[in-house]
Amino acid sequence: MPDMATGETIESYVPARLDRMPWSRWHWLIVVSLGATWILDGLEVTLAGSLGGILTRRDTLGLTDTQVGASATFYLAGAVIGALLFGYGTDRLGRKKLFFITVAVYLIATGLTAFSWSFASYAFFRAITGAGIGGEYAAINSAIDELIPARVRGRVDLMINGSYWLGAALGSTATIVLLNPRWLPVWLGWRCAFGIGATLGLVIIFFRRWIPESPRWLMIHGRNAEAEQIVGEVERTIAASGSPAAIDRRYSDAPPTRIHTRTHTPWREIWNAIVHEHRRRSLLSFVLMLTQAFFYNAIFFTYALVLMRFYAVPAKNVGGYLLPFALGNVLGPILLGHLFDTIGRKKMITATYGLAGVLLALTGWLFHAGMLTAQTQTLAWTVIFFIASAAASSAYLTVSEIFPLEIRALAIAIFYAIGTLVGGVGAPVLFGWIIGTGSSTALFIGYLVAAALMIFGALVEAWIGVSAERRSLEDVAAPLSSRGL
Repeated sequence: MPDMATGETIESYVPARLDRMPWSRWHWLIVVSLGATWILDGLEVTLAGSLGGILTRRDTLGLTDTQVGASATFYLAGAVIGALLFGYGTDRLGRKKLFFITVAVYLIATGLTAFSWSFASYAFFRAITGAGIGGEYAAINSAIDELIPARVRGRVDLMINGSYWLGAALGSTATIVLLNPRWLPVWLGWRCAFGIGATLGLVIIFFRRWIPESPRWLMIHGRNAEAEQIVGEVERTIAASGSPAAIDRRYSDAPPTRIHTRTHTPWREIWNAIVHEHRRRSLLSFVLMLTQAFFYNAIFFTYALVLMRFYAVPAKNVGGYLLPFALGNVLGPILLGHLFDTIGRKKMITATYGLAGVLLALTGWLFHAGMLTAQTQTLAWTVIFFIASAAASSAYLTVSEIFPLEIRALAIAIFYAIGTLVGGVGAPVLFGWIIGTGSSTALFIGYLVAAALMIFGALVEAWIGVSAERRSLEDVAAPLSSRGL
């Protein structure tokens, strides 16, 4: 191993070899074992939302409505702190080490939540669960982008981020069974619901044992021999499988990546890269993450309340209206994802953000004019979020690929935290107040604000978006350690 104190200058073909690989079963293993994070997040949020009413009963935890709301805030705060803490750790200690730590934190905390005995214990375990999920976002997004070939990075990233809604559908289905007194007593059913997350976490740990450390991270940290060995083993595995897919020649002639190895990146250099050197990219990330988070919460937080208050849909029937909404959210990134790699990032992100904003404004006007029923309102939301889900997923894709390798995970964490705080705190507070007024006019204005923000996001993308499609990560953002080489 090289002298890690002073570092050394090396040339590595690791990035080019990763990008030229044909798609294989190994890549599917990456997608499944790392991508399950978003399913867990969707499951967690849906479970907690569905259990809120149950936990106010005396035979459960006997929480007040205020305490139920506060527990969501604790989860949110945990996610923000976890993202920042584990995001820094991912860049410092490695992708693989952190995606085991974060899923272990999640698994233990969600398992302990099932044994909560009071509001204090429930809120504490929810905060730790959130920390695990928040940390997963940074560790997993960076690992996926660094392991997936450049030509398909966009569609894979979008599909994985959109799988959040599979978790939401799974959570909704699970609560229908577990909270039915005919199947399980209520005092036991809610505890079993949290056990689902812990069980899934165990399955994920089992799959992740076969995922290697990111060769790109190893290369930067003076462990290029290990990186070369991992890439060589994967290439041999693909060749042995008899895969008919050919190596992508566009990346075969790519020059080696020249870097000066390092053990860590000083805070001063991190600050300079995010605030000064990549200032325009930081602004782009801030706008894309904030606007999609606000947009999503503007609708999702009010979904059931709008159906119940303005269309007189019984509370027990709301779940049926959630299914097409979730389906639209899952299908959007799957069906539109390849366009982000072919038509391009700037055009598709601009189009999806802009179109989602225009459609929400139009739907808001139809709602205000009284021209919609519960069914047509749901259909409109499904169409909007078929497009908006691809837009929101592309925000995570953008942040994860436009910053240098050394600070990738921390950059994801910072902008995820901003989006979560504004979208998770700001939008629900605002729209909760609006719905409390019972005014369709006030809600229409709220929808117009959310629509205007998405259109603003589209304009910013058109202005300073980065054309990262089919380009090596090192080409999109040169490593900090290659400066002057």
